[in-house]
Amino acid sequence: MNRILLSIISGTILALGWPTYGFPLLLFIGFVPLLLAERQLRLSDAKRQGLKIFGLAYLAFFIWNITTTSWLRHASLFGASFAVFVNTALMATLFLVYHKYAKRQSQNRALLFLVTLWISFEKLHLGWEFSWPWLNLGNGFSEYITWIQWYEYTGTFGGTLWVWLLNVFFFKGVLSYQKEKSKAILKSVLLKCAALIIIPIGISLVIYNTYSHEGETVNIIALQPNIDPYSEKYDMSNLKFLELFKSLADSKLTDSTDFVIAPETFFAESIRLRKFENSLLKHKLQSYVGEHPNTNLLLGVSFIDIFKDENKVRSETNQYNATTWYDDYNSALLINTSDSVQQYNKSKLVVGIENFPYQSFLKPIIGDAMIDLGGTVAMKTTQDHRGVFTSSNSKFKVAPIICYESVYGEFVTGYVRNDANFLAIITNDAWWNETQGHKQHLSYARLRAVETRRDIARSANTGISAIIDAKGDITSHLDYDTKGALSGQITTNNKITFYVMAGDYIARISVFILIFMFLIGFFRRKKERL
Repeated sequence: MNRILLSIISGTILALGWPTYGFPLLLFIGFVPLLLAERQLRLSDAKRQGLKIFGLAYLAFFIWNITTTSWLRHASLFGASFAVFVNTALMATLFLVYHKYAKRQSQNRALLFLVTLWISFEKLHLGWEFSWPWLNLGNGFSEYITWIQWYEYTGTFGGTLWVWLLNVFFFKGVLSYQKEKSKAILKSVLLKCAALIIIPIGISLVIYNTYSHEGETVNIIALQPNIDPYSEKYDMSNLKFLELFKSLADSKLTDSTDFVIAPETFFAESIRLRKFENSLLKHKLQSYVGEHPNTNLLLGVSFIDIFKDENKVRSETNQYNATTWYDDYNSALLINTSDSVQQYNKSKLVVGIENFPYQSFLKPIIGDAMIDLGGTVAMKTTQDHRGVFTSSNSKFKVAPIICYESVYGEFVTGYVRNDANFLAIITNDAWWNETQGHKQHLSYARLRAVETRRDIARSANTGISAIIDAKGDITSHLDYDTKGALSGQITTNNKITFYVMAGDYIARISVFILIFMFLIGFFRRKKERL
């Protein structure tokens, strides 16, 4: 078959397998056509094979990236282009490295190298300054939560490994059939692949149907103010937003309400950090709590700290002029009847808009063009630990997860290790309009529920606000582009899953194997081509 056609087929299959519209069973064969195209080219006498492999892989991964994440253009055309083209190039480079390795080693060894290389790349995408793990393969099952209840043991890297094992099995099966032309071999391969699909799903279904946990009942209200972030959100004062807060909260509030949760940067008019303690806004919020003493308020707030002391400058600090600097915080607050206000600063930042990656190198090239994924244009200041909020009665410990942080599995486990017994996600997904962006973001939150076995209360500016149980099921929600308040109950959990304890161990093992495979692959003599 024509190699370009095989590349197009791979990209199309991967795109059609992605949430929230796709069917993830397709992911198990998505790489097979591209692997066949690479092998055909590698065993041919064609010149410039490396360049051609890169082109074929780029075509496939471009189709996948542009189809699944083109919604980024609604926030920033430059940002969308940068994310799609660069991420595609990185993925294509992986296949080029695999091609170089396969020319020197056996097919089996090369495939092991590719699997560990891809998993290591996904791990890199979770931690470096260009972090963009949106298309990590384990995310692909977020809408089929009954298939992957074992994520509480493996995290999403278990899903990535599952996808690659099936692709390798199918690929080797195709090669065996091409060589032997035997229906018996084809039948054997299909049965083995079916077992590798059915058994994990069967185990997951057993876990899903038997899982339960006991804990305290938390009565929550998640607000969805439905404010346009491109205009209205930054034209209103914080006191005006306080009126909206009270109006939405009062529509559902009862004497038994434990938490009222407002979305990321709900109070978007930047407040001087050191002046908040004596501010009118804080006074009015505490007065509201005084009227409802059983209620805790979890709020998204923008803070700014201006100073002239050069010794306080850090890598995330913004410079106003030659003698003045400021730290900009995207924060969550908990306000209740206790004397102190609890604060957490968003620490997993959106590339470009909240964290300009590799500034010293890139800023002279691209200037201030940034990827706008939700927030305000400034370098944000972070903190080095996952803060957990404690309710006024000390029974509830909530993780204040802000927006993009909810995409990072091991990052979220940090809250749970710090004793969070339920999760709250506050976010502003309005930047992407009615697209797959906000749908995928909600869907990925379901993975965090399974990994940690924590119920989730999600408050989103324009939606989708939701309550998600510890099995990953969305038990109630507010539709996108709807103003309102979602009330419901969640249950706390104090037990720790294996994944919370071990984190991304599959990725760490893969990195170790990759290094070993790289050393023996590129520094030992070539094998005959197979």
